[in-house]
Amino acid sequence: MPVFVYQALQAGGGKTSGEIEALSRQDAFSKLRQQNLQPFLLAAKGAEAAAAAGKSKGNRDESNVLTRQQVLLFTEELCELLEAGLKLDRALQVIEQRQDKSPLKAVAASSRQSLREGATFSAALKTASPSFSELYCNMVKAGEASGTVSKILKRQVEFLTMMGDLQRRVTSALIYPSVIFSAGVALLVIFMTFLLPQLTSLLNKTGQTLPLATRVLIGVSEFMGSYWWVLLILGATIFLGFRHFTSRGDGRAWWDRAKLQLPVFGPLLRMRFYAQFTQTLATLLNNGVSLMQAMQLIRNATPNVFLQGLLEKVAENVQDGAQLSRAIARVQFFPPTLIDIVQVGETTGDLGAALERSAKSYDKQLSVVIERVTALIQPMVILMVALFVGLVAYSMITGIMQTVSGLPKR
Repeated sequence: MPVFVYQALQAGGGKTSGEIEALSRQDAFSKLRQQNLQPFLLAAKGAEAAAAAGKSKGNRDESNVLTRQQVLLFTEELCELLEAGLKLDRALQVIEQRQDKSPLKAVAASSRQSLREGATFSAALKTASPSFSELYCNMVKAGEASGTVSKILKRQVEFLTMMGDLQRRVTSALIYPSVIFSAGVALLVIFMTFLLPQLTSLLNKTGQTLPLATRVLIGVSEFMGSYWWVLLILGATIFLGFRHFTSRGDGRAWWDRAKLQLPVFGPLLRMRFYAQFTQTLATLLNNGVSLMQAMQLIRNATPNVFLQGLLEKVAENVQDGAQLSRAIARVQFFPPTLIDIVQVGETTGDLGAALERSAKSYDKQLSVVIERVTALIQPMVILMVALFVGLVAYSMITGIMQTVSGLPKR
């Protein structure tokens, strides 16, 4: 009989691990549930070591790169097949047998092969393509733990569709401002490179003292003409240094927190997190996952390091016996409305339903915030270009007018 290696949460909140004999992975999952254990890692014996060895050797298939639209299509098709009653292996086989020449076939074939070797579906996706993000794979892992892979995939379809729609709306909103910005930059380059030096030479011949704004503009033009390469190197150094600093450790934690405080995009990021947190937690709780395990899975599915730390504190408080409403209130990040909704759900004994209603509310608020952000982008870019061009024009016109007024009258 096959042997499965597991790691699970006990009813009291502690962790345990071991091995169990079962006819299949589903049978092993059922046996562990009968022992009041909530498995968060369950794989055929040897599969875990093989996966680790494969990872160390770099066996992840980097050639199966999918676009955002292809990831969405793969998720939609797989979700529809699972909801139609097909098993995961058979659903992947259907996608593998597509008639068109699509990279989805290779991804489905690789995932199906990993499943047959005893890997979990989330681990199979990680191996099959680098296009499946950590968030995506951890969400699938949460669905495996709760037995709701199809529901999690459906939520992923909604999330990917929303993000794709956001990207399209932002792109559409930026087309006109980008044209204006490019034209403004081209005009300024021509002016600063050709016209301004000639105008400067003419003004200097008059012997008049130029206004401060005009002298500053001339100085900037001369510096950029002589030391443009210094500015290029400095800009590249700052960009690469900032990217390196924010890619790991304390720098990444600082940047992940700073992004949530940005004037325009901060509310959007926070609202997206609230919607995802409530919806995911509601899905897990409504499908029998314990609160402690659900918090751990949500933490792993959150790419923001700062938010991961907050969720870890919430999980620690819950493990110490605090109610979820008090635990999230202590971290002082969640809005009072959400805390009140969680408290009502705990009082009525139906926390999952309360979180489900809250998730729908945050989805609506997220749509409103997206509309506001996309509406602000266009006038902001146009205003910036207008201010910059206007400042240059004012500086030069002021210099010309003062020079002309100072000429001797005949």
